[in-house]
Amino acid sequence: MHVELTINDSPRELFVDESESLATALRRAGHTEVLCGCDGGTCGVSKVFVDDEVRMACGMDALEADGTAVRTVQALGRQDALHPIQQAFIDHHAVQCGFCIPGMIIEAAALLEENPDPSPETVRAAIDDTLCRCTGYQKPVQAILDAAERLRTPPVADDGVIANE
Repeated sequence: MHVELTINDSPRELFVDESESLATALRRAGHTEVLCGCDGGTCGVSKVFVDDEVRMACGMDALEADGTAVRTVQALGRQDALHPIQQAFIDHHAVQCGFCIPGMIIEAAALLEENPDPSPETVRAAIDDTLCRCTGYQKPVQAILDAAERLRTPPVADDGVIANE
């Protein structure tokens, strides 16, 4: 069977098995940034945006994604131009083993789009369903709060001029 979808703004046609998860189909298509920790949609690690809604790709059938737009963590930034959330995770040493980070960053992006000034409790609740065994969640919470500040504050160029004015 095949599905037609847009992955990170690129139209794609994927051939999938009837019972294949979206996570498996994305990984087979080269999107290894989509990780799987449970193969059932409960650990939060495989989060992606499907039509701008956060979904756990390992808990979603690939056939269900037919006709949708899927964005993975890779769509947020590039190695040479990280998204402020990605950069904040690095700056706050919130990336330890790294396994849960794509899911946390996707959830953080969704949260900050809806609530640009969240409380620490709100951030913790947003990432609570993403299993992390390394960080104790404190550093990711700090990183997301910092990213929120970065996204609310316009960047200032070296000459003191605020960008996009």
